[in-house]
Amino acid sequence: MEVQTEKNILATSEESPVYALLRRPSLIDFPGRLCRLMFISGCNMQCIFCHNNDLIKPQKPTIKWDKLKSILLASRGNWVNAVCISGGEPTFHPELKDLIHWLKDLGFQVKLDTNGTRPEVLAEVLPYVDYAAMDYKAPLEAYREITEKPDLDVQCITESVKLIKDWDGEYEFRTTVIDGFHREEDMLAICREIGGGRRYVIQAYVPLQGVIPRKGLPTRRTPMELLRRFHELCKDHFKDTILRGA
Repeated sequence: MEVQTEKNILATSEESPVYALLRRPSLIDFPGRLCRLMFISGCNMQCIFCHNNDLIKPQKPTIKWDKLKSILLASRGNWVNAVCISGGEPTFHPELKDLIHWLKDLGFQVKLDTNGTRPEVLAEVLPYVDYAAMDYKAPLEAYREITEKPDLDVQCITESVKLIKDWDGEYEFRTTVIDGFHREEDMLAICREIGGGRRYVIQAYVPLQGVIPRKGLPTRRTPMELLRRFHELCKDHFKDTILRGA
């Protein structure tokens, strides 16, 4: 297998797959590491609670390779040793694997965020990343509703779960809990579907400031008492169950 080097990547295209970078390094997006959070645009879902609606459609222009390198190397001088690739859905970009190799060549650890709908791509890139985070949005029977994709074949979700659970790297599955949508029976169904995994993260739905939530969504952050109740419900099904943002 030919591995793309920085030289031949730059010769192929001036623009990287990265559309945007979070301005400040993050302490929560890559557990145990200080990282830069980068976004790749384009997604095949339209989740009802999505915070990145502007990234559903592919966006241009993207950040040029040389500028991206300059930003990242400057960050490394400030103790940043990792990068989180998020989206959108990164597995839809044809240059994802090239980006991962390029980041590793620069000396960064790499975390990949994914919705799990492209297990064939996930299988290709998992050997090269250090951490994988897969959103598990609801029980499989509710996936088409929460993603607004009535034709979604949920078998791809099941395949990605198996790939990640069989992988020997660090990983997490995570659910954004929406009060009124996720019920106790939904959380127990999720535990049956992905239970036995190493790490399961339960996190709050947080409405965007200054933006009216879509019809049917809560106007307030998911109550902590609900998150704690779900944590108690799920904690025996995984090696490590975490409340994020608690």
